[in-house]
Amino acid sequence: MKLHLFGASGSGVTTLGNALAAQLNIPYFDSDAYFWESTDPPFTIRRNAAQRNALIRADLDKQPDWMVGGSIINWGDTVFPSFDLIVFLWLPPEVRMARLLKREQERYGDRISLNPDRKKQHQEFLAWAADYDHDTGIATRTLNAHEQWMQKQTAPVLELRGDKTIRERTHEVIVRLRTMNVHF
Repeated sequence: MKLHLFGASGSGVTTLGNALAAQLNIPYFDSDAYFWESTDPPFTIRRNAAQRNALIRADLDKQPDWMVGGSIINWGDTVFPSFDLIVFLWLPPEVRMARLLKREQERYGDRISLNPDRKKQHQEFLAWAADYDHDTGIATRTLNAHEQWMQKQTAPVLELRGDKTIRERTHEVIVRLRTMNVHF
């Protein structure tokens, strides 16, 4: 079983990935672990694309079943084998941005407000994340880009739109997998 979960930052991809990994007993790979170099503060240095792709392929090739989460729409057509199911998550922008603000505060606390560089990074991140739904040109990872990518896919796509609980989302994915006769 090969699943791909994606959506905007703060839409719940990692939370759903971890919940499904526990329930299905398959590994979850977060694209951020491959896209970004390990730095402090995190998410500041992009990894070389060829190295990123080689790293994730090496990890995926070790597993017969897996999930990968995150936006991989521009990683190339030969990086991933065919998916059995693609799951797209969308939340109303106000809900998603409130989640991101809370997450950022929990992760970084006062460093965001006390350190001018971190404050700038935080504000740029939030502007980038907000652009997902508005597509003003700040970000290339947008709702429009994701919807266009989904239309080109040959694998089934399950769209989970709205503010659903993790239990509801997990249930919808499991039901879809069962109707597809995917064994787990």
